[in-house]
Amino acid sequence: MAITPEEPLDQPVVFVIDDDDSVRRSLERLLRSVDLDVETFASAQEFLKKPLPDRPSCVVLDLRLPGPSGLELQESLIRAGHDVPIVFISGHADVPSSVRAIKAGAVDFLQKPFSDQALLDIIHGALRRDREARRDRAEVAGIRVRFDTLTPRERDVLRLVIQGRLNKQIAGDLGISEKTVKFHRGRVMQKTQAGSVAELVRQADRLGLRPGD
Repeated sequence: MAITPEEPLDQPVVFVIDDDDSVRRSLERLLRSVDLDVETFASAQEFLKKPLPDRPSCVVLDLRLPGPSGLELQESLIRAGHDVPIVFISGHADVPSSVRAIKAGAVDFLQKPFSDQALLDIIHGALRRDREARRDRAEVAGIRVRFDTLTPRERDVLRLVIQGRLNKQIAGDLGISEKTVKFHRGRVMQKTQAGSVAELVRQADRLGLRPGD
């Protein structure tokens, strides 16, 4: 599923996976009517043949499909590390399956027939969630790149700074001069682009670094 030049990276796309051709056509018309890009698939295998594009997206997924079921496709995506939001649809009341899907992270579970507006509201919410998650992942990736430029000594200073230690205390802990601590501390702030200690602590927390690590 290659991205063509006319497809902006922030233009969302909705994947509809349903073995009923009339359902696929109906949902495609509905989603295109609100200016959403849509791609349709008749089976889980067909969908899995194409890589997910680097765009905000969500999946509208029928519970019962030929071959792997909707739940099995959800599990495959989770195993592959794809955190794409999934909206399940089903023509059958199936409480155990709906509970299983929601527990595994599905956004919602709609029973056919459902109102167009209800589905659109859920899809727009799912796309907002995916856009925010992608923004968050990009921010964390940027922080990680900056932190990876720190030298071992700068990491030592960072660890003590986010513990709230003063320069004099850090100097004593590391057996170096206070002047050297100030130098390394300045380099840490510069490399991480943190404007304050509070911001440095926040960035460290985003990477899972805790005071005392």
